[in-house]
Amino acid sequence: MPFLWGVIARQGSLLGDSASGATVRVTNGLWFSYPGYNELLSGAPDERINSNEKVPNPNVTVLEWLNGRPGFAGRVAAYGSWDVLPFILNSARSGLPANGDGPPFPEPRSAAERALNDLAADLPPYWGTVRFDAVTMQGALHHLRTSKPRVLYVMLGDTDEWAHERRYDLYLDAVWRSDRFLRTLWETVQGMPEYRGRTALLVTTDHGRGSANDWTDHGRNVPAAARIWIAGIGPGIPGPRSLVRGPREHTQAQFAATIAAVLGLDGPFRAANPRAAPPIAWP
Repeated sequence: MPFLWGVIARQGSLLGDSASGATVRVTNGLWFSYPGYNELLSGAPDERINSNEKVPNPNVTVLEWLNGRPGFAGRVAAYGSWDVLPFILNSARSGLPANGDGPPFPEPRSAAERALNDLAADLPPYWGTVRFDAVTMQGALHHLRTSKPRVLYVMLGDTDEWAHERRYDLYLDAVWRSDRFLRTLWETVQGMPEYRGRTALLVTTDHGRGSANDWTDHGRNVPAAARIWIAGIGPGIPGPRSLVRGPREHTQAQFAATIAAVLGLDGPFRAANPRAAPPIAWP
């Protein structure tokens, strides 16, 4: 991940060096996807979210909350590689556009969007409910350039799928391509006057992975899956910091309020969501 280590870690902050005690911990106790996404986007674990089933999230995520704020309504979007994304964000209630499967543009408005839809249709449905990240990446970048949202959430999944299949070579390749996407995303916003110098990039994961022979897996029987990392760069995130070392502990639940804090809205968000963990106090 040359962009993560060469740019974000040097100009921003990277939390989660468990070897030195600077941990970032998942608090839901389940250590798999839907519970993790709920925790990081709503600010608190919820024992009702205990499977990956397509159940509308009863909790209001920070994205839904922002979409209801003046100046943000209609300017929050989400792209993901998993068809559960609309349920995590409860699109039926929140009204959030959450593209998690199928064509990246259900109602294409240009030749470029039709071409991206054609490309998505020609890719094999290798994992069924999880599409290749290439579709998600290109859809998100095109939406950024053309619709100019104030908040854009992107969920990637190739690393998880290749790890479950024990394809370490393709797992590393997916990590590298995810890092390249982060670079492209960051360079794109720095090249647009609407975003340049005014945009923060926050990165984390929904769960960790095993640390030895169980590196392919996660869940409550894989203790190492409780450890994740959080990185950030841009306004509201002090730097340069490089790797932040311990002893410190942060939690996945702090991610939601951290998003709000970067936007200067931590107080209102936590007033509306009193169960949400406080934002990260960046070292």
